[in-house]
Amino acid sequence: MKAKNTPKIRAKTVDQTLRPVGTVSDIFGPVSSPYVSVIPVLSETESLVNKVLYTLSSKDELSLKGRKKHE
Repeated sequence: MKAKNTPKIRAKTVDQTLRPVGTVSDIFGPVSSPYVSVIPVLSETESLVNKVLYTLSSKDELSLKGRKKHE
């Protein structure tokens, strides 16, 4: 996927609902317009095609760990 901001390797990725999607495994391409490879943690990845994904900073990850799931 194309990146607007270059994430760190091993950064957690989530979708728009903050559902965990995967982990950044590689950053490649030109510095001005990098691409990011993500190793998915989901079995169904087709729903993510052409979708925007987000990376979490370690501070974001800590705040999400304390959230209660509403199912």
